Amino acid sequence: MTTLVSYPQLQSESLVACIQPKIESMINELVTSLPDPQKLTNKERRGIIARYTSVLEGNFIYWMTATYLAVQSEEARPILLDNLHEEVRDAHPAMLRRFAIAAGALPTDTDALAVHEDLTNVRLFLGRLSGVQSVVTMAFFEGFIQRFMAYLADLAAAQGSAEMEYTDVHGVCDIAHTQGLFTALVAEMTVNPLSVGADPLEGVYLLRTLIQTIIFQRISILTA
Repeated sequence: MTTLVSYPQLQSESLVACIQPKIESMINELVTSLPDPQKLTNKERRGIIARYTSVLEGNFIYWMTATYLAVQSEEARPILLDNLHEEVRDAHPAMLRRFAIAAGALPTDTDALAVHEDLTNVRLFLGRLSGVQSVVTMAFFEGFIQRFMAYLADLAAAQGSAEMEYTDVHGVCDIAHTQGLFTALVAEMTVNPLSVGADPLEGVYLLRTLIQTIIFQRISILTA
């Protein structure tokens, strides 16, 4: 049996083949820049975990839902729904909350304010409901989270925590989630291509800035 591939799909696959290495390069740059947990103070380690928790606990499912609402491809929607189903069924926000509490890093108002501006920028961007840009943004985020989990676990361990369910689960499941999102991206680009002149990585740049704020916002700045 011969499977016919449409010209628009071939174009989409070619575009994704260009976008994916750029995303992977940006993830590599972020991971390479991570400070050594052992060279950070307890307050600095706690701050990274707390700011990460402040962003992820109440926003990841919201962002993935926004992406689901944005896409028009019938092939992309089940991929996003599977991701959402797993997040809700397995109570991933509760898993993250346990992780933060065990590391002594439950977010405070100071942690929330530190990420407020950059977090708002990402929320407003995803609220535009651009299918292609939203899927690209979430593919970047899933890819980063998967690579970030070992580091996050090291931060928690240095804080004396042994509660690693969250990092163990996401270090594995987000590999499949990332690839699934690139599959969804091909499908969405085929039926709902980005308008001429729009940057597919616009949301990725905003999210990268938010991640950098999570990681590099220093305690001295926050308490000044």
